[in-house]
Amino acid sequence: MSGNDSKKLKVEVPPKTIGTHSGTFHCDEVLACYMLSQHPDFQDHKILRTRNQDLLDQCDIVVDVGGVFDSNKKRFDHHQSTFNETFSSLRPELDKTEDIKLSSAGLIYVYYGETIIQEILKKLNYSTLTATELSIIFVKIYKGFIREIDGIDNGVPQFESEPRYSISTHLSNRVKNFNPDWTDTKTPEEIDELFNQAKAYVGEEFLDKIKYYGSKWLPARKIVEEAVDNRFKLHLSGEIIELQRFCPWQEHLRQIEKEIGGIEIKFVICDGGSNDFRVQCVPVKEGSFVCRKFLNKKWFGIRNEELEKVSGIDGTVFCHATGFIGGNKTREGALKMAEKSLTDED
Repeated sequence: MSGNDSKKLKVEVPPKTIGTHSGTFHCDEVLACYMLSQHPDFQDHKILRTRNQDLLDQCDIVVDVGGVFDSNKKRFDHHQSTFNETFSSLRPELDKTEDIKLSSAGLIYVYYGETIIQEILKKLNYSTLTATELSIIFVKIYKGFIREIDGIDNGVPQFESEPRYSISTHLSNRVKNFNPDWTDTKTPEEIDELFNQAKAYVGEEFLDKIKYYGSKWLPARKIVEEAVDNRFKLHLSGEIIELQRFCPWQEHLRQIEKEIGGIEIKFVICDGGSNDFRVQCVPVKEGSFVCRKFLNKKWFGIRNEELEKVSGIDGTVFCHATGFIGGNKTREGALKMAEKSLTDED
């Protein structure tokens, strides 16, 4: 049932129904409906697209329409002038910095996202997350995926001034393109089918995010956590860590440092394979080549035997010309490079 049903006041909505608005659809309610379809409480529900309030009142849960936000009644509209909820206002125990108003996607994610993530990972036969791991991924997916949709749907500008160019390939715009254009004369049922196609499309992107964070991003964090936990066993300063396996580490290290407080790692050692151990300097911010502490200035741009002679460390292979990374044939040699550089005067 869809579209022009304003006069069908006596129609009864079957049980297990998700209500959302008819007509032009947007990324936020499309994603909200997809997420609900992955939740055990709603996975068997049908979607009813209508603006008939009598019909919406009969639905088990309603998103993006109806003028009511009441999580106890499972009503999740965000268009009313009194609505100002954000991720941080509803989940301050997880993050206190998010100030972008939630869309229907953000609302459904805030209330049901943790269960949805666990269900999806279970279907993919991934390991069950601990409560701490689930909270970490839950926040990360909001910041890395859902927040963008909230911001676009609510018209929150990315910049204080107008950008010099627009981006038309983001997910919200791709969903918009599933709608019929002004030359089409599609029936409400045909538009509902386009909505379902958009829901499947958005779902694939949402699944990809969960797969990535569950199978690649989180395991990398565990490696960095272990290295930080063992930092004093590696060196008394606690300012050098060793990764047991190469992984993307910069983002994780900064977050872990923030969570622990009072630490600042200077060097990261990792086995690059084939007698190639790297010592990398920690940048002052992610992606920067300005580091908290560089390798010894006397080594910049020197390689092999000459570097061994200047440094007094056997097995040295190279030091980058800007001193942000170096290499040694052995783990012990890489550690000595970090140790000597730690005490080098700037």
